[in-house]
Amino acid sequence: LRLGFWQGVFGLLVLLLAYVTVIRFTRGLGATTHLSDSFPWGLWIGLDILCGVGLAAGAFTLTAVVHIFNLRRFEPIVRPTVLTGLLGYLFVIVALMFDLGQPWRIWHALIFWNPHSVMFEVAWCVMLYTTVLALEFSPIVFEKLRLERPRRILRAVSTPLVIIGVILSTLHQSSLGSLYLIVPEKLHALWYTPLLPLFFFISAVGAGLGMIIVESYLSGRAFGRRLEMSLLEPLARAMVVVLGVYGILRLQVLSANGALAALRRGGYEAHMFLLEFGLGVVLPVGLLLVPRVRRSERGLVAGGFLAVLGFVMNRLNISVTGMEAAAGAHYFPSWMEIVVSLGLVALGFAAFGVAARYLAIFPPQEE
Repeated sequence: LRLGFWQGVFGLLVLLLAYVTVIRFTRGLGATTHLSDSFPWGLWIGLDILCGVGLAAGAFTLTAVVHIFNLRRFEPIVRPTVLTGLLGYLFVIVALMFDLGQPWRIWHALIFWNPHSVMFEVAWCVMLYTTVLALEFSPIVFEKLRLERPRRILRAVSTPLVIIGVILSTLHQSSLGSLYLIVPEKLHALWYTPLLPLFFFISAVGAGLGMIIVESYLSGRAFGRRLEMSLLEPLARAMVVVLGVYGILRLQVLSANGALAALRRGGYEAHMFLLEFGLGVVLPVGLLLVPRVRRSERGLVAGGFLAVLGFVMNRLNISVTGMEAAAGAHYFPSWMEIVVSLGLVALGFAAFGVAARYLAIFPPQEE
């Protein structure tokens, strides 16, 4: 059995992840991370959780388009998008187990209610929406197992499930931004605003649409399928509108709260903000506004990838870059933190590949 390059990389990552997991749960956070009391949230929050939840937003966006707005032409890409969303949320839950100081108490939110806590609301929404995604995906499994009765039952309630999923996802996508409303004196002015919940929601929708394009491209490369340009090109147009609105609102807020002065002064935070805004808003909007670029596979994928990259930078800037000055510490993740993040992403890719190989994730394409 000959292993290719990526199979070798995957095997190495899984072995390293297993090693770091043992160290993390036997020796604690101090032995595996560069976190501290002054800087308690790092890569595992900024990338694994904030980005994992946001990039899964394509699932509720597309299912709403198909089931609520009845745009059935997008139905062929619903299944892989729901699978991506489900894996994204499972990725978040596993990553949270690594980050929690006492992960064995994760069930406390079920019993010890604190409705005044934003984290309590996020925890419940993540649990419930993961359940909704599992129910939305289960008919594909029942189809494989030829269990017609439960499959028919779930198909009959698919629209109410989608509506519940949209409500839950809207609540906690914005609530993740609400977490940072409680630190106005710590988060840098380039990112802090009372509109953070709205910005988190809008940017998640834009990045979720970009993730659908990226996922379609990667799965096409892996399974020898061509891009559904007739379906992805309209999604790219919608993404341009969403990112355009998001970019205009952010510039207006920066102007209103006087944060543009921080950009004129320059410095580390200003450079990171300009890089984030340029990659995640200006470049994808500028590229995909051109019809010739948007209708080409390379242009479409480049625009989607830039939107995702800018989104990731935004979440890392909010959770890391914008908090460093107030904490009086410069944080850079340890190699073990990086291994956990990369290892979980690799397991997500592998799980998607297994599901796509053995379940009817993609519709048949004509030769």
